[in-house]
Amino acid sequence: MKVSSSRALASLALLAAALPSAVAAQSDPSRIVQPPQASIVLARDGSMIGEVGRERRVSVALASLPPHVGQAFVAVEDQRFYQHDGVDVVGIAGAIRDNILGERRGASTITQQLVGNMHPDIIDRGDPSLGRKIREQQAAREMDRRYTKQQILEAYLNQIDFGHGWFGIESAARHYFGKPAARLTIAEAATLAAVPKGPAVFDPLRNPDRVRNRRNVVLRLMLEQRYVSPADARAAQGSPLALARNEGMSAPAQNFVNVVRIQATRAGVPVLNGGYRIYTTLDPALQNAAVAAIEAEASAFERRPGYRHVTRAAHTTGTPNYLQGVAVAIDPSNGDVRALVGGRDYGDSQFDRAVDGERQPGSSFKPIVYAAALNRSLNPLTIVQDTAISIRLSNGTYYRPDNSDHRFLGAITLRDALARSRNVVAVQLAVEVGMDSVIALARRMGISSAIAPGPASAIGASAVQPLDIVAAFTTFANLGTPMEPRFIHRIEDSRGTVVYTAPVRTLPPAMDPRIAFVVREMMREVVDRGTATSVRQFVPASVPVAGKTGTTNDNTDTWFIGLTPDIVAGVWFGFDRPTPISGAAAGGSLAAPAWGRMVGSLYRSRGPAQEWTAPGGVISGTAERGTGRLASDLTPLERRYTEYFVEGTEPDALRLDPWILLGQGPIQ
Repeated sequence: MKVSSSRALASLALLAAALPSAVAAQSDPSRIVQPPQASIVLARDGSMIGEVGRERRVSVALASLPPHVGQAFVAVEDQRFYQHDGVDVVGIAGAIRDNILGERRGASTITQQLVGNMHPDIIDRGDPSLGRKIREQQAAREMDRRYTKQQILEAYLNQIDFGHGWFGIESAARHYFGKPAARLTIAEAATLAAVPKGPAVFDPLRNPDRVRNRRNVVLRLMLEQRYVSPADARAAQGSPLALARNEGMSAPAQNFVNVVRIQATRAGVPVLNGGYRIYTTLDPALQNAAVAAIEAEASAFERRPGYRHVTRAAHTTGTPNYLQGVAVAIDPSNGDVRALVGGRDYGDSQFDRAVDGERQPGSSFKPIVYAAALNRSLNPLTIVQDTAISIRLSNGTYYRPDNSDHRFLGAITLRDALARSRNVVAVQLAVEVGMDSVIALARRMGISSAIAPGPASAIGASAVQPLDIVAAFTTFANLGTPMEPRFIHRIEDSRGTVVYTAPVRTLPPAMDPRIAFVVREMMREVVDRGTATSVRQFVPASVPVAGKTGTTNDNTDTWFIGLTPDIVAGVWFGFDRPTPISGAAAGGSLAAPAWGRMVGSLYRSRGPAQEWTAPGGVISGTAERGTGRLASDLTPLERRYTEYFVEGTEPDALRLDPWILLGQGPIQ
């Protein structure tokens, strides 16, 4: 039999004072329990970038909050909170009257709400029956006897559902306003107090006008109950609803946060149980720049005339079949991952292409081949032939590499061949030094993916993990010593005790420091005169940049991996299902500009970077561009440049007369 709300409330009013409190010991809804917590993930500057745990909640002490935070909730939810015994008989009577007059409202106190929200398996607040309401009142009265009002209010504020999966006042403050609850203003506290009435209806993100109106109702109630002065109430009512960007996160970095969660768990720290603070390596400014750079270049490419694929703007939600992008930035001094973008939209696809994906690196693999070649006593002025070749494979077939422009340039220096990304030259070098030597070097540099021993791997035909190959380039930044990527600095428990510290992991030296320096200098030509000149649209000439573009067959994958004295970074674009992007897509036209946008942001406020210096055992001389010879008195100034050699591989003229530089004029 159904009971009308008025009759039910009247029955409750009569029964509430008479019913004893009797709750089974093993299912006690009057007990305050610690709800599930989250562990907060923090960037290197201490700002929040995410949470991990079973519920996104971080409990805080009532004493840590400004008085107006609790007062806002008391004013709107339970104005006689400090007078009643857990059940507001006066409020019930008023609700009965209002229901009779046709104005439906409830009379649940903060304590009753807490009982139902904290113990939903015992007290189901969705159950409209009289029995549930009686049990709820019993438990509320018992809770009021067992705990102080401050303890109940504290538990309530930490329990509330504020929508979007954000629970508790601390989580709500951080996500809606980008600050801890301890710094909430009167207007912000009133805004959050407006939400629990209906988190979907009074959602500050989706219904700001509705929330602003209810916030002002809360402020009026706070004024009537003398929690705020008239002046403070007016000022708060007139303030705009200023919500934090990016749901309070300093940077969108969910893929990065997922890696942190996995690594912390593997380290034996139960971060999913909540209560930890995880301090990471992420640089929010660089992360934001990376996200923006990937999106700017990808969306601009999608708008090009003749682009035939589904665009992000027109795709079906949940189907990430549009052009994807990856960005990784690593501090070469310690391996700290300062930015990581695993895709264009985490909401569409949680797949982390930077960490879990494997793609062919194309020509971005070539610096490893050149390093192996220099280890066999070649030098940047060595002349090689860019010409058609045919290599017999073990299965009896022939491999005939081609260049991306389908042309052969004939005699060319190693420096020019790398700058102009000549495939045939890279294959010849790999064959000469042996692919086993190239593969062994790649392993020492930190690339763990399987690399096929065939000659096509010399031009990036074997798929690699983007994070791995970017980290491998720290070898060139550190003059031969690669760094293992690091995501976590330290983890603290709820008492502030450090329970885990991630060490800096330097891998064993992978190559001679002199070779690393010379290859890096050759890669500067790629940026300043070769396939990656688009980088200089965004990174000033005062910043040394070295790197290598990569474009796989049919323009399926496009790459640029580069370094400055401060950062090693890589960018990739492609489709999840390998598909040609378009004829205009290349490492230099798509990935390199995105890299420039990202890395250029580092130097807009920092000024020029330090110049690289050569290690001992490197010989320099003035060379004539493109000829493979040292410069002479007849060499025009514009064709002169400084070339570097591992000692013992320099031209005879330098070896016989080390003072020749003094007679050749200024080094350019």
